Amino acid sequence: MTPLALLRSQLPDSAVVRLSQGLAELQLEVTPEQQERLLGLLALLHKWNRAYNLTAVRDVDTMVSRHLLDSAAVLPFVKGPRLLDVGAGPGFPGLVLAILAPSLEVTLLDSNGKKVRFQRQAVMELGLSNVSPVQARVESFAQGQFDQVISRAFASLADFIAMTRKLPVTDGQWLAMKGPGADEELRQFTDHHQMPEGIRLHSRHKLNVPFESAERQLLILTQQGVE
Repeated sequence: MTPLALLRSQLPDSAVVRLSQGLAELQLEVTPEQQERLLGLLALLHKWNRAYNLTAVRDVDTMVSRHLLDSAAVLPFVKGPRLLDVGAGPGFPGLVLAILAPSLEVTLLDSNGKKVRFQRQAVMELGLSNVSPVQARVESFAQGQFDQVISRAFASLADFIAMTRKLPVTDGQWLAMKGPGADEELRQFTDHHQMPEGIRLHSRHKLNVPFESAERQLLILTQQGVE
């Protein structure tokens, strides 16, 4: 039995079915190997979470929707090729996106040591050559520039842009994954003159995450004049 298959064998059938159904609902073309890697990531997260409290989600079926499918839902808007996941935690959405789009060069950035250790373990066990975990605070991170900078429940929209202002390339984008408070955050960002000069809202997209009822949105911001 391969290492991935061994990891997969630790999961309940319900989680396997939920992932398969969810990916189909998102209309994503996923190879059997990619699906095995996603299941391996899920099994690792569930195993490590019991000891290291990486996420508040304990139920493995809920992990499928809350972490794997939620991350996968933004794939149509990720073009890279250099993607920075800020405040990645145990690696979401970056690890999922790296699995589903092997051409991406994904950097995972987080200041929490145990979460970055998990990222490194996942990269090793899943054989992900396109992922670089980095333990650092975003304020002190200055390793290159990126085509897209993404965050998921990391900070307010204003803080996210302010802390990563110099990280996207000239024509780069910020991708902010937000919950029900997205409208209010965006209103405050624009109405209270917090939006830095030269930054604008490029587009916004409602994310329909399978098995999740809470509203999810993706806000894409870019530098003025960039389409």
